[in-house]
Amino acid sequence: MDLESLEEIRRLKYRYFRTLDLKLWDEFGDTFTDDVVGRYGTKVYGDLDALVGRDAIVGFMSEKLGNDIITAHFAHHPEIDIDGDTAEASWGFEDTVMATDFKVLIRGAGYYSDRYRRVDGKWLIAETSYQRIYESMESLEDTPSHQLLANRWAKAPAE
Repeated sequence: MDLESLEEIRRLKYRYFRTLDLKLWDEFGDTFTDDVVGRYGTKVYGDLDALVGRDAIVGFMSEKLGNDIITAHFAHHPEIDIDGDTAEASWGFEDTVMATDFKVLIRGAGYYSDRYRRVDGKWLIAETSYQRIYESMESLEDTPSHQLLANRWAKAPAE
């Protein structure tokens, strides 16, 4: 088994989620092949057409996950199969999304299915999609005790 590639692919998926949540769009884009295919559908967005190409995915995410959207994704239970310079993987994930302007909290979980390709010695995501196990939404206005105590992207109060 190619343990070095296995660890590189794990780190790649973790970097995908970290840069997504921190809105580091250039670094997020660096996790993909140029011709990557992404399928991202939710109850909120409905069934979307596949996004083809790094720029399409980065553009979609940066538009949909602006500063009024806080996300936290956690990946686990990877099952990774490597065959030379290609690999396939399944990842369990959980996510939390807070839409601050709408005072809504969305939680969910599911499984990602990814394909990877080694390009110039570096593993990259060539295809990614997921199936939801569940997605739930609650209004934060219905939760009188809810307080958002920190928000990395909140506008600083005017002085």
